[in-house]
Amino acid sequence: MKKIVSLAAVLVLAMALLLSGCGNNGEEATPSAAAEATPKTSEAAPADAKADTSLEDVKSAGKLVLGLDDAFPPMGFRDDSNEIVGFDIDLAKEVASRMGVELEVKPIVWDSMLQEVESGKIDVVWNGLSVTEERQEKLNLSKPYMKNTQVIVVQEGSDIKTKADLAGKVVGVQDNSSANQAIEKDEGVKDSFKELRGFETNDLALLDLASGRLDAVVVDVIVAGYYQTQKPDTYVILEENFGEEDFVIGFKKGSDALTAEVQKQLDAMIEDGTFKTISEKWFDRDVSVK
Repeated sequence: MKKIVSLAAVLVLAMALLLSGCGNNGEEATPSAAAEATPKTSEAAPADAKADTSLEDVKSAGKLVLGLDDAFPPMGFRDDSNEIVGFDIDLAKEVASRMGVELEVKPIVWDSMLQEVESGKIDVVWNGLSVTEERQEKLNLSKPYMKNTQVIVVQEGSDIKTKADLAGKVVGVQDNSSANQAIEKDEGVKDSFKELRGFETNDLALLDLASGRLDAVVVDVIVAGYYQTQKPDTYVILEENFGEEDFVIGFKKGSDALTAEVQKQLDAMIEDGTFKTISEKWFDRDVSVK
């Protein structure tokens, strides 16, 4: 009986030692040790942002693709030979040349301008592009290079002399243009119109004005001035307007390298007098914003 008890005691002691040994061997896998061995997601390095290859892409392609409304004289329009010419075209050609690439000019529907840039179908919008809140949010923008005013154009002999006289009148404007947005901001005047009629291009609106289908058109002063020069007996520009704004160049959001390079070349052209020479060709004066 004593032998049986002794044997049982030995077995219990052996089991205790065995369990104690397992516990000692498992110290390396304690919860605190396991936690130290597991990477902490909060300390993991963030994924790298997509590299900006905008300038490299343009140089690799060997061309800078410029989107424009090709009925926007004198910034970009078709001459009598149907060639696209203009002040912005001359500036862009010189910038592209200094970058070592060709300039490709691509007419677009102005109302879809943002989508054209965002999709990568064009590299820049360079066509009397005014600064607006939406464009600041959705595009990279250059520094202003020229001032502009949204003016009211009427027919020669019209009884419209001020913004107040637009009450009850049919007014034309280019769709999704800064002129359109300037009108929208002046709600009191806009609400007084009989109708605000949108057009795909400014020239179509001005043709309707000349034919009597509109009472007035709100448009960029540079466009108004061009058409007034062409037809001084048809168009009159009123003194009162819908505000001053800046012209800039638009790029796809995030294309910082291309934006910086174009700005660098444009700044150099202002410094060395090339901008002034091109400006005087189209406006008989230096229009640069320095």
